[in-house]
Amino acid sequence: MKTEDIAGKTPDELKKMLLDLKREQLNLRFQKSGGQLTNMSQVRKLRRQVARVKTYLTASDMSLPTKVKTETKKVASKKAAPKKTAGKAA
Repeated sequence: MKTEDIAGKTPDELKKMLLDLKREQLNLRFQKSGGQLTNMSQVRKLRRQVARVKTYLTASDMSLPTKVKTETKKVASKKAAPKKTAGKAA
């Protein structure tokens, strides 16, 4: 999968692609544990594809305008109470 293929997709399509890649990753893990996986490089390729899709999803989320709250909460500052020291009674 090329990055050009990923870059042209919408965030909804990327989320569906990520879900499919995660399912395939799960299947490969089962095959690996059962001793049926013959090509170990598939695991690495799939892991990198997942990372690429997540990167493009994050980048698309950052490009959207975010809502900024105008209200701020006022926090009352409390002075620390003096510490009581345990001294010897004289």
